[in-house]
Amino acid sequence: MEFGKVLGLVSGFLDEKGFRYAVIGAVALAAYGLPRTTVDLDLVVESSAQDDLIQFLESLGYQTLHRSSGYSNHRHPDPAWGSIDFVYIGAETSDELFAAARLSEGPRGLPMLIPKPEHLAALKVVAMKNDPSRVLQDMADIRFLINLPGVDRREIRSYFERHGMKDRFDELEKTS
Repeated sequence: MEFGKVLGLVSGFLDEKGFRYAVIGAVALAAYGLPRTTVDLDLVVESSAQDDLIQFLESLGYQTLHRSSGYSNHRHPDPAWGSIDFVYIGAETSDELFAAARLSEGPRGLPMLIPKPEHLAALKVVAMKNDPSRVLQDMADIRFLINLPGVDRREIRSYFERHGMKDRFDELEKTS
């Protein structure tokens, strides 16, 4: 996947339409110093963008593999365009996440907005709850995030508690 090319195209569309978004997943983790091989681009977007965004992607040849109110996954037949996953968040969560996000340098030097580490951890907690097969990788990613300077461990703990996964946070505390 040509991350810079795809990010530039998608971000240009979202900017033009006035939708807020941020890069998440492995690309955001790399911006915090955890390089990891990835084959897709992940973004968090305000939920009001979903219909326009999916229509735009499909006009570019992306196939929508999954769509729900909170997620959508898309794959292009050309490997250079790759796969893109979106997490859709409501207005209140959007206001909190985007207000705390920061600009970072992304692929091809493009500026990209990334959520604060605590919010990346929250997204990973929800992902683990929804798909237990993700636990090993997501726990490793959260372990990295929780050890970044200035990270609020109590905030991250609250996300685990909110989703009934306090025992998972306790595991992190023992090994971090």
